Amino acid sequence: MTNVIAGYARPGPGAARVADPATTALEAARLPWIRPGVVVHDPAELVDDLLAEFALGLRSRGFNVVGCVQDNNRGSLHKSLGCAPRIEYRDLGTGRTLKVDRPGAVAYLRQAMHEKADLLVMSHFAACAEATGSVGVNFGSDVTCGMPLLTSIAWQCIQRWHSYARQDGAMISPDLASLWAWWGPERLYRDLVLGVTEAPVRRIVCGPRWLMVEGPAGVGLAGLPCHPQELRPRLPRLARRSLRELAAMAESWDPLETALGIAAINAHYNRYDLVAKAGNGVKAFRRITGRVVVLGAFPGIEGILPNCALLEPDPRPGRFPVTALDTLLPGCGAAVINASTLVNRTLPRILRLARNRPVALIGPGTPMTPRLYEYGLEVLGSLVVSDPDGLAAAVQAGATAREFSQYGRFVHLARAG
Repeated sequence: MTNVIAGYARPGPGAARVADPATTALEAARLPWIRPGVVVHDPAELVDDLLAEFALGLRSRGFNVVGCVQDNNRGSLHKSLGCAPRIEYRDLGTGRTLKVDRPGAVAYLRQAMHEKADLLVMSHFAACAEATGSVGVNFGSDVTCGMPLLTSIAWQCIQRWHSYARQDGAMISPDLASLWAWWGPERLYRDLVLGVTEAPVRRIVCGPRWLMVEGPAGVGLAGLPCHPQELRPRLPRLARRSLRELAAMAESWDPLETALGIAAINAHYNRYDLVAKAGNGVKAFRRITGRVVVLGAFPGIEGILPNCALLEPDPRPGRFPVTALDTLLPGCGAAVINASTLVNRTLPRILRLARNRPVALIGPGTPMTPRLYEYGLEVLGSLVVSDPDGLAAAVQAGATAREFSQYGRFVHLARAG
């Protein structure tokens, strides 16, 4: 069965997709973009609780999640009583139990599109396929655009998924780590911003090397990616914004705005009263089997990690160029990465290359929050400031990161387990 909506042909479940000659390029461009992912599972395996755990975890962080999952527990209860299973669904927003048919699934999709939801979950694949077919969508695999759509399918029906999503769909193993990998480290910027509260900004200090933001409970730093002449005239006006408004600038593609956003994020998470262990935490990687890839200038790192591969923009003898990341990271034992990769936006790519390897993010610009663990970071090392006035003067004078220790304490957090 083929559903034709506004001149756009869309197949029903299991059918091959065909192009409608009446569909113009302009009409197709107006359709919303969806990034589909499917959890492939054994027929005897219940994955709805897994999808709910992942989706509700994102909701607890502030992401807008729309959709429903099948309530398997209720179905199992009816089966144990000798009754025909009654399939019901749980709304991820309200927790209500409801019956979802095709019109209901379409309503969820339209709601998600209207609200520009961060994630749409429809665990029942047939309902998902019917909804996208009725509304009409474009599929794409680019993690930077398109609303993520998550569903599930038993492995013996996988051909239906291939016919539905073709090369644009991602197949996901039924575990949380795989779901987070599909969600993508590119979304960690939005995640960090969502955790920042509305609070006043006390001051912004811009030096030749570093940017400092002071909030009511802490001070944040970020390395400047280029000369800050363009930013300085804007600082008086920017200082009138809230800490969360400044933090949102971390999602900008402008390097200076990104740096200011990261500094504001750090002013929230790197609180004066943060409880953390002393040191940057790199010593924990001494026990790693295999070579540790190190990106960034960390004084004395070779003494701590003798079996490390050092990468530099202008490599000296015995060092590797930064372009070697693509070769070294996938097979490394672990990686130690400078926090400057947050500002220059290379961190998501690094985390994808080093997937399933322990990664440490180290430097005064590191946000000290467990929100980063699910994206692949195991160790976070940063500076917790105790003397904001002294640090502000040092930043203005062009101090380097090595000189910051007299204005606070270098500490680290490590993921348990």
